[in-house]
Amino acid sequence: MRLVGVVLGCLSALPGAVFLLVAGAALGPWPRARPLLMAGARRLAALERRRRAVFFGDRFPGAYEVPDRRILRYLAARVGAGLVTGIVLGLLVFGEVLAVLLVRGLVRGSLGWPELPGQLLLGGVLLYLDVQGLYALAALDARLARACFGPSEEELLRRRIDELALSRAAVVQAVDTERRRIERDLHDGVQQRLVALAMLLGRARRGRERDPEQADALLRQAHREAQDVLAELRDVAWRVYPAALDSLGLEEALGGVAERCAIPLRVRFDAGDAPLPRPVESAAYFVVSEAVTNAAKHSSASTVSVAVTRTGPLLTVRVEDDGRGGADPAGSGLTGLRSRVAALDGTLHVDSPLGGPTTLVAELPCA
Repeated sequence: MRLVGVVLGCLSALPGAVFLLVAGAALGPWPRARPLLMAGARRLAALERRRRAVFFGDRFPGAYEVPDRRILRYLAARVGAGLVTGIVLGLLVFGEVLAVLLVRGLVRGSLGWPELPGQLLLGGVLLYLDVQGLYALAALDARLARACFGPSEEELLRRRIDELALSRAAVVQAVDTERRRIERDLHDGVQQRLVALAMLLGRARRGRERDPEQADALLRQAHREAQDVLAELRDVAWRVYPAALDSLGLEEALGGVAERCAIPLRVRFDAGDAPLPRPVESAAYFVVSEAVTNAAKHSSASTVSVAVTRTGPLLTVRVEDDGRGGADPAGSGLTGLRSRVAALDGTLHVDSPLGGPTTLVAELPCA
């Protein structure tokens, strides 16, 4: 297949050379013909891209815009490389013909044995140089295609730097959002309950001598309130970071989410026996916890299913509920999850049409 691709590359260099000559001659007197000529250049480049994809298995970005100047530079370099490759292939075929003639001369006796070592040495050196030339030209063809049809190394590095800068800013914002949420939970939940508990104890203390029975009732109510405060503190602590994640692992921590969930929650865990990195476990846990909390509070769901699977170096977390849908992917909760996942070079997909169901899929690299 690769040899066929090389031969086709040599043949396609001929129309490319003709096109460049015609284009160079036409752009001088008729500059308005440039759009038509560029359309032809892009067609030739598309054929070369198809050749690389079919015969060499190259994969290029689908929606990558190539500037006109880069297209022309690629065609010029490609034509030169293709013509030189054709010459090298021709020399290789010529060498094979000479090898056949050498063998025939030995059989017929027209070539003496003393001359054979010199002929073999010369032929071996030329064959080595020919094959090395073919390898170098094939590598050049691949580099030219990558430089034209895909982002260059400089562009990839620049994109990666931009992604890391955005990811860092998103992580900082997610941490601030999480802190505000914890402060709100403590202020609106735990603090209010503690104020109510203090008031109950104060009433019980003041009425202890006048009405002992009412004081006992107030103390019992204060005891229940203290238990509720402890339960809410545990919930807040679990939302900050579950201790079971470090001591028991992700599967047991997800079991704790199922126990605390207000609606039926089914968990399927199939992550293999190999241990997961701690950051991946933490991100997977918070994805499930946030998605389940949103389903219980906002979607009117009756059931939620969670599937955690590991395929090679990728951990996939899938959460699906049968609620009414309409979740906003740009909401603060999902944005924070997306930032947490992106910090690990993962992706988060949310599908929540009106009427449901809502499906959230996080893919986390864990290699």
